[in-house]
Amino acid sequence: MKKTAIACFLGLFGLFGTTAFAQNVNVRGTVTAFDGQVISVKARDGRDLQVALPDNAPVSITKSLQLTDLKQGQTVGVTTIRRAADGLLVAIDVRPIPATAPPGLTPFDLQPGSTMTNAVLEGVIQAAGGQELLLNYKTGSVKVLVPEGTPMSQAAPGARSDIKPGETVFVVARPAADGKLTAVRTQVSKDGIKPTQ
Repeated sequence: MKKTAIACFLGLFGLFGTTAFAQNVNVRGTVTAFDGQVISVKARDGRDLQVALPDNAPVSITKSLQLTDLKQGQTVGVTTIRRAADGLLVAIDVRPIPATAPPGLTPFDLQPGSTMTNAVLEGVIQAAGGQELLLNYKTGSVKVLVPEGTPMSQAAPGARSDIKPGETVFVVARPAADGKLTAVRTQVSKDGIKPTQ
């Protein structure tokens, strides 16, 4: 009896294991259509993708952000690349994120070789070539140069009606075993301000 139960469990795991443990993927591109249920996206790599948008999936719009808008003690997400000349971490994207976001410094897919730091902002100081952020991600700290003109934005509550053809979209999506994508959260451009992540 136990062997039969184990065999059944393993069979179910084989069918659903890939879906249950699949990692989320990031979809970036331009909205080509939205019928209220499925977002059609021309991805930045040229692919035509469709992402199902559940009724309970949050939708955000994008607002502009200045470095002066950030406050000491605030949680931020900073995407960086390492400058070849001197190894300095240079920001290519800065934005506030929820304080509940797990802290850390991990690889990211915004650009080849980029990393994402979710951290608490401990300070901003003037530096050669821009301003320098002092970031603490609990298990370590890092200094990041933010050159003038670095893309920055922040999310604000949006609605499904904000998803329109021609808008830029960033979707965190969950892939199913058959390759179909379902949105976990969606951020869309607004008034020309595009998601920077």
